Amino acid sequence: MKSTLAAVAVLASLAGTVAAPAQAEATKPAPVVVGQPLAQAHAHNDYEHDHPLFDALEHGFTSVEADVWLVDGELLVAHDLEDVQPGVTLESLYLDPLQDLVRGQGHSVYPKWDGSLQLLIDIKSDGESTYTAIEQELAEHRDIMSRYSDGTTKTGPVTAVISGNRPLATMQAQETRFSFYDGRSADLTSGKPAGLMPLVSDNWTKLFIWQGVGPMPEAERAKLHGYVAEAHANGYRVRFWATPDMPGTAREAIWNELFDAGVDHINTDDLAALQQFLTARAA
Repeated sequence: MKSTLAAVAVLASLAGTVAAPAQAEATKPAPVVVGQPLAQAHAHNDYEHDHPLFDALEHGFTSVEADVWLVDGELLVAHDLEDVQPGVTLESLYLDPLQDLVRGQGHSVYPKWDGSLQLLIDIKSDGESTYTAIEQELAEHRDIMSRYSDGTTKTGPVTAVISGNRPLATMQAQETRFSFYDGRSADLTSGKPAGLMPLVSDNWTKLFIWQGVGPMPEAERAKLHGYVAEAHANGYRVRFWATPDMPGTAREAIWNELFDAGVDHINTDDLAALQQFLTARAA
């Protein structure tokens, strides 16, 4: 595959960015190398890579996922509470680097890109208190964030979407907020406005039996295409988690069906493989 990567100078202010939990003891991030943005590329548990955010950007990802726990007033990033580390925060891994990157690249995450990077924040601790802390931090980075205010959505270089323990009633009641709601399949026909719920995510295995082995049953293919069409008709984007993600023909078969159906975010931990797949499909 011909490389589409273009080097971008490392921002001096990023030099102290905290590394992923596994490398939290010291390592500095690798030089930022930004790939061609790929609209459907979603980095599941992005923080587990050697260089959170940066590795995803190098491979052209336009959506990244971070699990957060509110511990002693800090929004700590880790999958499990037992793995949190002081200083490994939503702000240090994502918000501050993104703010510096956007400011240094003409108000865009990718050079000359007019899209918005999705920052999917999965709340693992108490929904209400964690959401309040998230909103406070997003407000401190308001110059790069999409926002909802008085019935209008203004799209910024970064769009925060809240998943996990989502305080729906609180979010619905807010006249101004810097984040959006990640719905589920049951919300598809709920009538929730896209200004509240721009994304609908769900567990693939809850909705589909097929796991990429052999041809996809026609009934399941029709169900998938209908699901995506209904979501898009209501202004929602679509994501599935728990799709097969081990290298092999099953994963490639799943990815092809998701791509063909117009699924907006394809979930993976394998950044290079999805980049290669999407680049090839777009050729």
